[in-house]
Amino acid sequence: MGWNWGHMGGWGMVWGWLFLALFVVGLVVLMVVLVRLLSGRDRRSDEVHRSGRSRAREVLDERYARGEIDDTEYDERRRRLDEPGRPEA
Repeated sequence: MGWNWGHMGGWGMVWGWLFLALFVVGLVVLMVVLVRLLSGRDRRSDEVHRSGRSRAREVLDERYARGEIDDTEYDERRRRLDEPGRPEA
């Protein structure tokens, strides 16, 4: 073999370290993306469940507070929003 580290002249070691570094960076990026995706989805669903209200209900409450709708219309719309089986907005 001699002093030139074989037939590649030392480039085999350079390519090995480069591949290892890219592999480690790729793993770190993959882990960060997975954590962000999983935590982002959980955070959004937790906000709706924690408050117990959908965005549609919040808008309805805001309109009622501003006086845009009366008691009868508010009660009717709230009843429709609170019906079981209705998907969250």
